[in-house]
Amino acid sequence: MSRLSLIRLKIYRTVARQLHGAVPCWVCGQPVAAEDATLEHIKPLSEGGSSHIENLAISHGTCNNRRHAKAPQLPAD
Repeated sequence: MSRLSLIRLKIYRTVARQLHGAVPCWVCGQPVAAEDATLEHIKPLSEGGSSHIENLAISHGTCNNRRHAKAPQLPAD
């Protein structure tokens, strides 16, 4: 298991314990199952955020992907 996977699992379990089993998605607020959980950067790396635990939250994979920074579009020739 990768280091990132271990961190995700640790954060998920900590939140689940604190909230008695219900882990809400940081983006949409709906419950997240452990197998669907991803780590979300609260302040995106593209905006100077870090990967420190204080800047990480649990979210659904689909919610996380919607928030990903998009590459700027180049003007058409």
